[in-house]
Amino acid sequence: MLKVLRQKAEDLKNETYALYLAYRDPRVPWYAKAVAAATVAYAVSPIDLIPDFIPVIGYLDDLVLVPLGVALSVRLIPADIMKEYRQKARQKLQGTGSLGRKAATVVVLVWLLSLALLVWLVIKTIGKR
Repeated sequence: MLKVLRQKAEDLKNETYALYLAYRDPRVPWYAKAVAAATVAYAVSPIDLIPDFIPVIGYLDDLVLVPLGVALSVRLIPADIMKEYRQKARQKLQGTGSLGRKAATVVVLVWLLSLALLVWLVIKTIGKR
């Protein structure tokens, strides 16, 4: 059973990376790009809707939302494009371990920049009073 779960996790990782690659393709419709981008960002984001330290339900969002987002994205992206990027994802992910860290770093930087912008806007608004 553990072997099956590991394989499912590996498949999900490959699909997520394939979505990332497909997102950048100009042949993919904008609405599919939006869903794929949100799915990939959530999958690699260290920030969850429900924090992981909460027993059971902390991991539930990861176990439900990411696969649902992947499934929806795959349905929205044309099959031939997904097939192409699945192959590329498999090739790229073989032997690489730092890809997840790079993606997580980018997401964390985006979150930090967003937080800095929010703080700046709040300070600017308070300063006008």
